[in-house]
Amino acid sequence: MLLNKTILGIGFLAILFACLLAFFWTSSPPGFDVVKAQFRPSDTQLLDRNGQVIHELRVDFRGRRLPWIALNSVSPVLAKTVVAAEDRRFYNHYGVDSLALASALVGRTHGGASTITMQLVALLDPSLRPKQNQRTWQQKWAQICAALALERAWSKAQILEAHLNLVSFRGEIAGIHAASRLLFGKAPSGLDQNDAILLAAMLPSPNGKPQQIARRACALARESNCDPYMSRLESLFAQPARDIQRIAFAPQVARQLLRKNTPSVRSTLNGELQRYALQTLQQELAQLQSRNVNDGAILVIDNQSGEVLAYVGNGGSASSAAHVDGVRAFRQAGSTLKPFLYQLALEKKLLTAASPLDDSPVNINTPTGLYVPQNYDRDFRGWVKVRAALASSLNVPAVKTLALVGGENFLQRLRELGFSQLNEADDFYGPALALGGAEVSLWELTNAYRTLANEGRQGPLQLSLAAKASPGAAPVLDPGGVYIVNDILSDRAARSLSFGLENALATRYWSAVKTGTSKDMRDNWCIGFSRRFSVGVWVGNFDGAPMTNVSGVTGAAPIWLSVMDYLNANSPEVERAMPKNLVRAADPLDASQTEIFVTDTETSGATLKPTAASRAHIAYPRDGEILSLDPDIPVANQRVRFEAAPENKNLRWSLTEAKSGAAISANWWQPQPGKFTLALLDASGKQLDAIRFEVRGATSQPEVSRQR
Repeated sequence: MLLNKTILGIGFLAILFACLLAFFWTSSPPGFDVVKAQFRPSDTQLLDRNGQVIHELRVDFRGRRLPWIALNSVSPVLAKTVVAAEDRRFYNHYGVDSLALASALVGRTHGGASTITMQLVALLDPSLRPKQNQRTWQQKWAQICAALALERAWSKAQILEAHLNLVSFRGEIAGIHAASRLLFGKAPSGLDQNDAILLAAMLPSPNGKPQQIARRACALARESNCDPYMSRLESLFAQPARDIQRIAFAPQVARQLLRKNTPSVRSTLNGELQRYALQTLQQELAQLQSRNVNDGAILVIDNQSGEVLAYVGNGGSASSAAHVDGVRAFRQAGSTLKPFLYQLALEKKLLTAASPLDDSPVNINTPTGLYVPQNYDRDFRGWVKVRAALASSLNVPAVKTLALVGGENFLQRLRELGFSQLNEADDFYGPALALGGAEVSLWELTNAYRTLANEGRQGPLQLSLAAKASPGAAPVLDPGGVYIVNDILSDRAARSLSFGLENALATRYWSAVKTGTSKDMRDNWCIGFSRRFSVGVWVGNFDGAPMTNVSGVTGAAPIWLSVMDYLNANSPEVERAMPKNLVRAADPLDASQTEIFVTDTETSGATLKPTAASRAHIAYPRDGEILSLDPDIPVANQRVRFEAAPENKNLRWSLTEAKSGAAISANWWQPQPGKFTLALLDASGKQLDAIRFEVRGATSQPEVSRQR
């Protein structure tokens, strides 16, 4: 009895001295709300425009912490067990347990008699933490003073809540929220008695051996058989900590916006639309796998504000490279640049929507060799209007329009539209620039189409609502030329020449759209807009592998249509007035039809001569072409078939070998080395076309095949 009184007396004097220190030498502790607000989980959250979480991303790898959790969301049995294990007189002292402290001072107990409050102040103030598992007496008294001051400012519930959120449990796991999720796969509210005992047993030595923690768990449970606890601990520690099922719908945007010291960022994305776009892309990619299409991306923009409403960088788990951002990646543009080429020609009054262009075979000499543009279907239409040439995406008219406009002028226009990778001179790209022989990103391309949707006004895109508002759009394109191009891109009849009337580009509301496929089918695009929204879609393979038999209307277009229909389900139609510098007048090629013209470019009539495509001509081989005999195939088994277009059974061939001057009349011909002149004749023997070509390789006896 005397000893206990002595201990109490020593404890009372210690507490009295500590109190004096606390009142006179201790600064005010931080407020509970401040500590809670400064708490940073190791994951940050990307919010959509309505404040809903659409992606969670880990940004701090020093510890694994989940969002702060309120005490009333923690299992009561866990809180009760932790108090019993760490500080059984927690609710009866003022920050320092005098009995425990006095016992420690006289050596009656081991340890530092540290209360939950004292542990918490050490978590809040790094200077109070032990060095090499030892505290100096100055640190201990400072910890006591801070604990007494904290008890004056905080409630017991706040102290316990903060302690459970900040204390370490195992390895990198900190806080009860992370411990319950990662170790037991439960919410903190669902922890049972056995879970609580194991968690409380970890607190004195979070990285202790299983045997040590099991013995402490037995003591807390007042049980003699530690085997069940030992078995469960071994199972928990043998396997990696459970990963948390994170919300993950916008990883590429999360990596752009989320930072370590920011718990959340509110983006411009629409969460429901983001999910729908991702799901649509994944479903379409699953259907296209048989055609070797594994990747894709979608971008949706609000035309007026420039806010990005959906950003799907790839197909997620369905993608061949889940970390690649297909929205920002640079790929060949295909035919998607043609609208800007024709708009420039219209703006400069070099062409009108009714201007005839010759869609006939053409060979263009370039520094790197002969350039022979082909249409997608390898057919030619002869004379076509600009309207049909653009809407049906014919290649030869586009190449001729580029020659008319000038490569450097077109390059400058594309740079003004925000295409950042076009850094070379025009001769680097050559005539292929008209057909998309340049690399662009879906981000840049969709915003350029948004410029068309905004009557030629251009502005930056915005991903974060927390960022400063984007500056207003600036005029870049002449609105008259833009209006005509938009009218063409929305014209189903003009598009039908290549795509037919019913396809994935046809909508029930007003929309303008263009597809594009790059060389060797490595990239497939569909970019378009309605009055309110611009939508861009790319499909292909991140590794550059070619797709199989995929066109604009079978690859990206179905995805574009699905997203566009979702956006415009309830959008009212808004008619836009024709700009003042435009006039509607009779089509000079068809007086029964009308066309839209830039003022002073309309004409009264025109007469067209037959084109090379409509006249009989040699389709194969091309003029100047070099044919090579295959050394692995017997020469007698090799043949060349001469082709004419359009096909006509009354046509005849005349082949002349330059060296001997011998004439050979043949359709299927066994090739021989040498230089030849091939002529196409009509039934009367009149020459319709002639080309020169060369054959190289082994020599064999000449042979004349059957006549055509």
